[in-house]
Amino acid sequence: MKNTTDILIVGTGVAGLYCALNLPEDKNVLLITKSEINKSDSFLAQGGISVMYDESDYDAYFEDTMRAGHYENRKESVDIMLRSSRDVIDELISIGVDFAKTDDGELIFTREGAHSRPRICYHEDITGEEITSKLIEAVKLRKNIRVIENLEMIDITVYDNRCTGIVARYPDGKMTQICAKYTMLATGGIGGLYNNSTNYAHLTADAIAIAIKHGIELENPDYVQIHPTTLYSKTKGRRFLISESVRGEGAILLNKDMERFTDELQPRDKVSQAIWKQMEKDGTHHVWLSLDPIPDDTILTHFPNIYKHCLEEGYDVTKECIPVVPAQHYFMGGIKVDKYSKTSMANLYAAGETSCNGVHGKNRLASNSLLEALVFAKRAALHIADEFDSCDTIDHTVNLADYTDCDKDYKKIAKAKIERTQENE
Repeated sequence: MKNTTDILIVGTGVAGLYCALNLPEDKNVLLITKSEINKSDSFLAQGGISVMYDESDYDAYFEDTMRAGHYENRKESVDIMLRSSRDVIDELISIGVDFAKTDDGELIFTREGAHSRPRICYHEDITGEEITSKLIEAVKLRKNIRVIENLEMIDITVYDNRCTGIVARYPDGKMTQICAKYTMLATGGIGGLYNNSTNYAHLTADAIAIAIKHGIELENPDYVQIHPTTLYSKTKGRRFLISESVRGEGAILLNKDMERFTDELQPRDKVSQAIWKQMEKDGTHHVWLSLDPIPDDTILTHFPNIYKHCLEEGYDVTKECIPVVPAQHYFMGGIKVDKYSKTSMANLYAAGETSCNGVHGKNRLASNSLLEALVFAKRAALHIADEFDSCDTIDHTVNLADYTDCDKDYKKIAKAKIERTQENE
């Protein structure tokens, strides 16, 4: 079985959706996803999306991003992201994203760890769901965009070091070849490789393993971010994230004696390290997070989902502390791309968490992930549009039988390359 499209996008998080929306409407675009269209980490994002407040904020925002990334960031990429941020926010608002605003219609900004000022747009504590849902609605209105759910990429097809599409598998085991002039990998994070993660379990670094197989260049595959505060549970599975915004609004971390032990607004890696150190000292499996400094009405209006979930777990955050523990959260490394999201293989692009354009350096600044994914997904779309007519179409048919079980060891391949021990999960 063989399908053909102009542009193929693998993944339906914000990077994949926004790329599709920025491609020319006279081109056929196919979006596929391993699960359902809304089962992406983008959908789970709570805190918000950063934006350069105004021109006077450039230097401070740039420094905040660089400092959080241990100054290993690509300065050009950081510059591009900051200068593109306001346009992205305006475009999201234009498709109906409902960011928090004052009665006069002005955006309200919140603050998160390692930001020197409030510069984060948000929608309650479900900003990712708000953005992703509106992007999905916009995609469904485009006649040139088709979406196939529950179709898993198991390999790319290559001819003369040029990506010609992918081989994919349906849940019943039937395989198909999808041919495309251009392919975009937007497959998300790597949390499925870990026992404790805030990610969906089906995000298992498939694109990273495929890149390794085909010699596509990676960058910083060992740069994995741990989120300091997820709700502690004795059972295994995806961890519920307690947004950084909660600490940005004043929540504090306490040890077993209910004493504050660190600065909660440090970069995430520093806060995680402080928590692990305190847990070791106390001989406990978690520390405590107190929302007592936050007014109850702020909790109920700004963090209603967190309040509800914790209540379902038996904790009323307006009256008591909650147990929190660090968990795997984000991948700063990935498939190396340039400022247009091009990989080292011709006609193959990557954006979002599976890519590495250098914005985040060694440690991501809070709420830069959605912004980075959107900015560089759009740049990929515009670059593909510019290059499209000058690129010849290759008729490349493969034998699907050659791909049977080709992905059997992908998790092991990706995990070995990432070289991340499980000690601190």
